[in-house]
Amino acid sequence: RGSPLASNPNLPYALSMSPPAAKKAKTASKHVTAPPPDNKLVRPLLTDMYQLTMCYAYWLSGRHELPSHFELFFRKAPFAGEITVAAGLDQVLSFVEHFSFDEADLSYIHKLMPNADAKFFDYLRSLDCSAVRIEAVPQGTLVFPRVPIVTVSGPLGVCQLLETTLLTLVNYPSLVTTNAARFKLAAGPDKVLLEFGLRRAQGPDGGFSASKYCIVGGFDGTSNVVAGMILGDDVPVKGTHAHSFVQSFTSLDEVGEHKIKSDTLKHRDSLGWTDTHPGELAAFISYAVAFPDNFLALIDTYDTLGSGLRNFVLVSLALDDSGHKPAGIRLDSGDLAYLSTECKKMFTKMSASHGRPFFSSLAIVASNDINEGVLQALNKQEHAITAFGIGTNLVTCQKQPALGCVYKLVEIGGVPKIKISQDIAKVLIPGKKNSYRLFGADGSPILDLLIRSDESAPKVGERFLCRHPFEEQKRVYVTPSRVERLSVVVWNGAEGAVAPMPTIGDSKRRVGEQIAVMRSDHIRYDNPTPYKVSVSDKLFKFLHKLWLDSTPVLELS
Repeated sequence: RGSPLASNPNLPYALSMSPPAAKKAKTASKHVTAPPPDNKLVRPLLTDMYQLTMCYAYWLSGRHELPSHFELFFRKAPFAGEITVAAGLDQVLSFVEHFSFDEADLSYIHKLMPNADAKFFDYLRSLDCSAVRIEAVPQGTLVFPRVPIVTVSGPLGVCQLLETTLLTLVNYPSLVTTNAARFKLAAGPDKVLLEFGLRRAQGPDGGFSASKYCIVGGFDGTSNVVAGMILGDDVPVKGTHAHSFVQSFTSLDEVGEHKIKSDTLKHRDSLGWTDTHPGELAAFISYAVAFPDNFLALIDTYDTLGSGLRNFVLVSLALDDSGHKPAGIRLDSGDLAYLSTECKKMFTKMSASHGRPFFSSLAIVASNDINEGVLQALNKQEHAITAFGIGTNLVTCQKQPALGCVYKLVEIGGVPKIKISQDIAKVLIPGKKNSYRLFGADGSPILDLLIRSDESAPKVGERFLCRHPFEEQKRVYVTPSRVERLSVVVWNGAEGAVAPMPTIGDSKRRVGEQIAVMRSDHIRYDNPTPYKVSVSDKLFKFLHKLWLDSTPVLELS
């Protein structure tokens, strides 16, 4: 196709290009099956420079249309654990649905590559994902090392251009979802978990993504208001007040006349608690007036047990007098186990001695730089915490800041490809593959299995030889009670998305279901039992033959 650049080389590039009529018609008629990505930065230029240079070299050498097959996977589970939760698929579908270079993109690429052939930009202008096929594990699925999370098949040029963006759309979402799931396991199924990490996240997008995918991982709410607005009812927004609200009050004179105030003072005189901090009591009364049915007070600004707890009890009694029920307290410092049990003792006492049963169901929320280790330690102590607000260590993934997903070419032009490394973990298992999960009689997974794409799938009740990819002596026969194909087609070229867009609620339920069937030793905090990822005998032999064929024999003298 001719290029306007060739005929008018002196025009600024952005002005010299106009989309071909065919591309305009195609774009206008295409049925959109996925919404735009959450972040406007998610576009074809959200990539590494070498993707563009490789694509140009492919195009110039006439290799850009070669059929190729890429796999996106990781090599080691994060956080010294065994499980990883696949997430980000919703954004992958949104990205490929809307993949298209606009004129500003092309103008900038021309600036970066001024000597590129003008017809290359016509090629880029025509690109979309209508020739690409994508398979993926459903969002919320537990995945293990080397098992593809996403597989991409199609023309080499466009598949190469997808690499960086797909990695950034899968890496952090899968990491933070896994972190959230681990926190949920550590806290226990009866505890409410709230994500409070926006202020400590790696920028606005990190904060938004964390709020979204922590819910997928099992959290019950977020403090992030914009996340709730954009993502809807699946992302409940929660919040109370900070220490600054309490500090802003000095005396009870700063609170106007109100029944809650007068009743609070009556209870203070009746109980003899006249030496609590007056500014704190004023703050609690003011907050209770504003939110009489959602009064949850931060009680550790001055003296947790001597003032904060008592002031909360006084205001709670007054609220109950008016037909309202307080929500609970929050602890943000100190010995959380001890303080929570002391608060619970007070609530139990008030419920019994004053005939106020609402005290028995009050929430005790703990925050204060909580991480997975803190949750595990609290489980070994007596505590009365019912909910946790977790921020920094959750959204920044303090224990491991990156998952390390990779995107590797495993086949081109029908020819399987291998990458050799002295590090066995980096040796690539070549060729197009299918992945399965084999379940035992007790309903728990035994192992994940990779087979060549032309092999028959394992069958229920039939013995199948499963081998370690690299260690010849490690092999086992498995007779599965259930077989589950892990990847499904989610994008099928011109058809677009052929699987429903994963919702937050459905993905969260899937995480819970997946964890529930895992053996407890695979998901324990300390020294979890390694989960097996095996290959078929046919794939094992093919891998090792190609490995030998691709490794030169050294000559020594």
